[in-house]
Amino acid sequence: MIMRGRREERREERQTFGRGGDAIQYQMRQKMVAIGDDFWIENSRGERAFKVDGKALRVRQTLLFEDAHGQELCKIQERMLRVRDTMEIEGPDGQNIATVKKALITPLRERYTVNIGSGPDLEVQGNIVDHEYTIEEGRTKVAEVSKRWFRLRDTYGVEIAPGQNEALILAVTVCIDEMGHGGR
Repeated sequence: MIMRGRREERREERQTFGRGGDAIQYQMRQKMVAIGDDFWIENSRGERAFKVDGKALRVRQTLLFEDAHGQELCKIQERMLRVRDTMEIEGPDGQNIATVKKALITPLRERYTVNIGSGPDLEVQGNIVDHEYTIEEGRTKVAEVSKRWFRLRDTYGVEIAPGQNEALILAVTVCIDEMGHGGR
C-alpha cells in the first residue's frame, strides 16, 4: 500500500511537470554566460522575462540578475577561497539570499545544496551536464530542468512550481550551469 501511494505521487508529479499544468516555464541557453556577456531568460510565450548581465570589470565573476525592466533582483558571485565550488546569490542590498554548493560526495548523480538565508534549504540532483535534474525542498519538487522540452540546440527548460520565488530558482539554475559547465 505504501509503494502504491508513492507511485501515485510520482505519476501526479509527471503530469504537473514537463507538460505544463500550473507550473511556470522558462527557456534557458546552455553555456550562456561568458564574462562581459548578457543574456535573456524567456518565458513560455517567448517573451523576455529576466536578464542576466555578466559584469566584465570585476575581479571575480559577477552576474547581475534583473527583471525585464532592468531592476536588479539579485547578484550572483563566485566564491574563490572555498574547498568546493560555491556561488552566492545576494539581494540588491548586498544581503545573502542563498549559497549554492556542490556536494563533495556524489556516488551516482551530481548533487548540489542550496542554503536559503530565510527559508528551507533546497537539494539539487540529477544529470547536471545534460540539464536533466530536479530542485527539491525536502521531498517536494519545486522545479525541474530538462532539455527534452526543446528541439533547439543548446537550449533547456526550467519549470517552476506555482508559489515559488521564480527569480531565486532561475538564479540557482544559472549558478548550477556555471558551476557544472564553467570550465572548472
